[in-house]
Amino acid sequence: MTRTYTSTELKRLHRTWRRRTEGRVSLILDGVQNPFNVGSVLRSAAALGVDHIWLAGHVPTPSDTKVAKTALGSQRFVPWSATDDPLDAIAEARRGGYRVLGVELAVGSVPLPEAAPARDVCLVVGHEDRGLSKDALVACDQLVFIPQVGRIGSLNVATATAVAIYEVRRWEWAPTVTADEPPPA
Repeated sequence: MTRTYTSTELKRLHRTWRRRTEGRVSLILDGVQNPFNVGSVLRSAAALGVDHIWLAGHVPTPSDTKVAKTALGSQRFVPWSATDDPLDAIAEARRGGYRVLGVELAVGSVPLPEAAPARDVCLVVGHEDRGLSKDALVACDQLVFIPQVGRIGSLNVATATAVAIYEVRRWEWAPTVTADEPPPA
């Protein structure tokens, strides 16, 4: 019989994945301006265990009502800080031991699944239309892109961020638990 997990089973399932997750992931939002995108990023970040988000430039904060509407309370689970300059955020991430990956469709970027895995990764995502700032493009340790095979050439920044966080998390997850197996007691 197929059924959805009970609340207790779901908590156990999530606990199992948390125990298998040792690396750290952080984000830098470089000039992301749409509050609904910021809220969506916050929700994905909370779900996937992001340790910190830097808001660089004119990015709406989690206290913005439109951000909060989309984040649905998840903003309380992800520490954040704001800075005017993305280079300050990148420097702080490096001091924290993160490898800084810029997510951008740019010359020299490599497919994210082919990027060299690192234990601690900071993903930098940019403005909805313009992408990463020129300073951030140059400052990142590596530029990566999300391969796309359909007829649309780019993703919404919140969607791309969720996909990128998930891919970074997937680097450390060995395929040992399936949805068909009951969660451990």
